[in-house]
Amino acid sequence: MDTDGLFAPATEDDVHRQYAAVGPAAQEAVREVAKGLDLGAEAYDEQVDADLVLTAREVIYASLLAVHVGTRDEFEEWCADREREVTELGSEHVSGVAWHDAPWAGTVVAATFENEPDAAVGTLRRQAFGRLYREVV
Repeated sequence: MDTDGLFAPATEDDVHRQYAAVGPAAQEAVREVAKGLDLGAEAYDEQVDADLVLTAREVIYASLLAVHVGTRDEFEEWCADREREVTELGSEHVSGVAWHDAPWAGTVVAATFENEPDAAVGTLRRQAFGRLYREVV
């Protein structure tokens, strides 16, 4: 089993702290992308708004969620040691599982895969954010 990512919040307070911490990175990322697109001041003011920065913040936060990647057996063994509601996306008939533990919500979100672990991790992070984090932040 491998683990990738930084954010594994144990409490809602942790979620809020971590989400706040990525705010400046989101603003800077949007500013640098706008510079890279050579947007002038007027175009920047027209196209860059709070919703765009919010989207960048959500994407950055989700991309930093800690995700475990392993076999179906490793996932089931890991789950057996914890009392969590499990939401599994994909097929139960494949050998790989990527999962994110959200103990503050009593939930694990998992995505299955056969050959594309990176795609499963990306999908999982978006799903976990949308299902668990968006309404909290």
